[in-house]
Amino acid sequence: MSEPLGSGAAVAGRGRARGGPEVVCVGETMVMLAPADGGRLEHATRLTVGVGGAESNVAAGLARLGHRAAWVSRVGDDPFGRRVVAEVAAAGVDVSLVTVDPDAPTGLYLKDPGPGGTHVHYHRAGSAASRLGPADLGRSGPAGVRLLHLSGITAALSGTCRDLLVSALDGRTLPGARVSFDVNHRPALWPAGRAGPALRDLAGRADVVLVGLDEAAVLWSADDPAAVRDLLPGPELVVVKDGPVGATALPRTGPAVFVPALPVDVVEPVGAGDAFAAGFLSGLLRGLDLRACLRLGHLTAAPVLAVAGDTAPPPDPETIARALALSETMWTAQVSGGSGR
Repeated sequence: MSEPLGSGAAVAGRGRARGGPEVVCVGETMVMLAPADGGRLEHATRLTVGVGGAESNVAAGLARLGHRAAWVSRVGDDPFGRRVVAEVAAAGVDVSLVTVDPDAPTGLYLKDPGPGGTHVHYHRAGSAASRLGPADLGRSGPAGVRLLHLSGITAALSGTCRDLLVSALDGRTLPGARVSFDVNHRPALWPAGRAGPALRDLAGRADVVLVGLDEAAVLWSADDPAAVRDLLPGPELVVVKDGPVGATALPRTGPAVFVPALPVDVVEPVGAGDAFAAGFLSGLLRGLDLRACLRLGHLTAAPVLAVAGDTAPPPDPETIARALALSETMWTAQVSGGSGR
């Protein structure tokens, strides 16, 4: 029998947002192992232990930007599960709706750095989070939730996980909440031929969609933001990220808005897309215009690009305020190169 962490004796009350969450993020978070010396995994004698998951990264990013964010997931009743929950809670995220599953393990992935970039190896088949279903989200219905954030990664984990997404998108499990969907295609989980139609269908049911132009090209043969928008006519807003070039927000009505990315010396790109999503969604929650939302996405992604981990603290509020207040000419003047998400 599984139970929500909020009701368990060991973690009762821990990580619960005061006043209830305004954002709920749903998806799997795993323990991450990586070579301590940054070399190839096959030659490593020591590994570092971390935690990583797209949706909890977004929740952590939103919490660091001052929002009450909750994370819904499942973990195993094992040391890795306790590590995951503790680290997500330490970022200021409400973990009271996470369920401990005694019959399935916490997922695991390994990073393998190499000359061509970092490769990821998953050990998540049959994980506790792969057993997520509509009932897990049904428990997270406190009043006042303004945003529900989902990811295409969840769709690849199991049939019940896909049922959860369909229930959330069609049944609007959290009444009154906008639903954002990050396409987040993971080729190691499912090939583009199978993922493309499924992810387009799910994205088309959301209110806000985030997708990389590189993903859209592989999944849907869309080679520019306008083509992506044409493929997804339903959502009120589609955001297309184009790495070091910048990002474009395309509303259902009105002109597209493009903001160039900030220059960054990239250490590792993993997690930068999640940070961008947190920044952009924070802007929407604050009621900022699309240009400011895109800027906030770039500002929160840049610190993550510059570190080896999946997350990094965003700039301080004063730095953010100054950057958002820049004229378009002054913002563009900062952009002289670098790499992006």
